[in-house]
Amino acid sequence: MSADDFQALTDWLALHPHWLAFALFLTAFLESLALAGIVIPGVAILFAMSAMAGQTAMPLMAALLWSGAGAVLGDGLSFALGRLFQGRLDRLWPLNRYPEVISKGEQFFRSHGGKSVIIGRFVGPVRPIIPLIAGALMMPWRRFLAFNLSSAVGWAPVYILPGYLVGSAMASEIKPPPHFYPVVAVSLLILTAVYLLFIRFQLGLGRNSRLYAWLSDKMASYQATHRFWQLYSSQRPDHAGEFPLPSLMLGFASLALFLIVSQLTLATDLLTPYDRLAADWLAQLRHPLPDGLMVGITLLGDLAVLLSAAVLAVMVMVFRGFYAAGIHLAAAALLTSLMVWLLKDATAIARPELVLQPPSSEAYPSGHATGVSVLCALMASFIAREIRPGRRWQYYLLFSVPIVMIAISRAYLGVHWMTDIIAGVLLGLAVTGFIRASFSRFDNRPITLDASLIAAAIVWGVFCVGYVVQQWPQAMAQYAPG
Repeated sequence: MSADDFQALTDWLALHPHWLAFALFLTAFLESLALAGIVIPGVAILFAMSAMAGQTAMPLMAALLWSGAGAVLGDGLSFALGRLFQGRLDRLWPLNRYPEVISKGEQFFRSHGGKSVIIGRFVGPVRPIIPLIAGALMMPWRRFLAFNLSSAVGWAPVYILPGYLVGSAMASEIKPPPHFYPVVAVSLLILTAVYLLFIRFQLGLGRNSRLYAWLSDKMASYQATHRFWQLYSSQRPDHAGEFPLPSLMLGFASLALFLIVSQLTLATDLLTPYDRLAADWLAQLRHPLPDGLMVGITLLGDLAVLLSAAVLAVMVMVFRGFYAAGIHLAAAALLTSLMVWLLKDATAIARPELVLQPPSSEAYPSGHATGVSVLCALMASFIAREIRPGRRWQYYLLFSVPIVMIAISRAYLGVHWMTDIIAGVLLGLAVTGFIRASFSRFDNRPITLDASLIAAAIVWGVFCVGYVVQQWPQAMAQYAPG
């Protein structure tokens, strides 16, 4: 598609906004379809379509649903085509013009298996190829459908929300402060750099790839960068010379997203309607049966529970001689507490008035979401470090469950806006990334499971049960609907 064709399409849609939903569906469908997604600039068109949706006040949920449905259908058809043309993909037009894309897609799928369907939605040139490869390699239909639907839930907001917010901003009369645009621009540049590094290093051939070697050589060309590279590289025999790129990427990406969300929340009113919409919707779901469950879950994110876990973890690390690990865990706890307190005091955002006794502190960011994100993400990183790479994702997925559940409980109980929770999770992941990257230079021997860790886990579990039981009556009264 030429620039003139693209301009003509956007001009036509501007005159016929009632076709916008279908345009979002069709663009997402073609962008995900293997034969068309290679040659159509789907990302650019989706951004323009979503910006128009924001300008014309099209409901955000409708934009997400239409685009998500198109992506699911496009991937499903690509999977069916892969089944139909298995063994002949390199002779199928227009794929026969891109043999290197087919080769990369097959390598990517063989390296990551079923989860490549999820990862592939966000990874450059292999995005429209992975479903086709999955079909050609006879991935079961039910398994593909599960991955296809679950990945679309994350894909739609990532590709639609930025354009939609830009369109909403263009249509509104909001005048953000002067620092708004520089902060957002720098954050977007950081996200772009992290995205490129993530594709090249984490999802490609890793530290053995030519690009990794090139970056290492470039760092070695200058004394300052070489010392930095060597300082933060692992000293363990089985990971000798491994630079903590994943941890740094997590830190920088989460921080950049946190800054963007903070700017939109504090300097504009663009996210206010969605905060209120989510709060009203969750308020309608309140029922005595899930109320009790959510109160129990939210109590597990209280400061006393999180700090007790941090204290026990630090004590075990020091007792076992892992002094650097203990110091970093203590630093993570102190830094998280300090940042949440300072941000709440500086932003002074009021909580929703939906419960009888809302907490006295300010709302932004959610301390529960921040604290549990740091605790669970650090625990997952320490455990996954001792597991072979192919199974690490299982532990990250497992430890993400408490983060999601506690975050949902805060929104369900009506003590936080959705932006508070999102910002809290992002801030927690940023702290985790940087703390983990800092610890990499002291990571010289494995931290294995032993009797002291088991004993600490048991003590903490007993404390959690006792704390929930003790606080239950007061919490049920405090979180009762107002």
